[in-house]
Amino acid sequence: MVLALAKRMGFSKDEVMLFHFSAHLHDIGKIGIPDAILRKNGRLTDAEFAVIKQHPEIGARILRKSPAFAEIAEIVLHHHERFDGLGYPDGISGYNIPLGSRLIAVCDSIDAMMTTRSYRKAFSEQDCYEEIKRCSGTRYDPDVVDAVMTHWKELMKVAGYNL
Repeated sequence: MVLALAKRMGFSKDEVMLFHFSAHLHDIGKIGIPDAILRKNGRLTDAEFAVIKQHPEIGARILRKSPAFAEIAEIVLHHHERFDGLGYPDGISGYNIPLGSRLIAVCDSIDAMMTTRSYRKAFSEQDCYEEIKRCSGTRYDPDVVDAVMTHWKELMKVAGYNL
């Protein structure tokens, strides 16, 4: 989804590939999260969620071990930041969040909403669309949301949600 979105937004080939690779690696830090938390049926406790929130930093630490992954590490580190500054791990906001992180945030949220979880059913496509739109400028970069809205049907098809 990130690959298709980045292409549609007109980024350079190098940027598209950076965002694409970053999207594939964005949750690599979950390797450092106990399986009992990752595979838990039902909602997480506050303490368990605090552990989950460590995965961007763990992922960035893993990726920083290779200088070739330095840019990807920064994107991975900030993929749970929010445009309004209420995200984690650093609480940065707006255009201070790396662009790749802002693309991944929207696409990752779409994937999470469109997937059934142990504690809830998948959203309908319309409900997901409305939630992404509603969170433009607060949770998500409004420029990215505008592009997602413009290319919604294509992104749903690429992600396999609209077969």
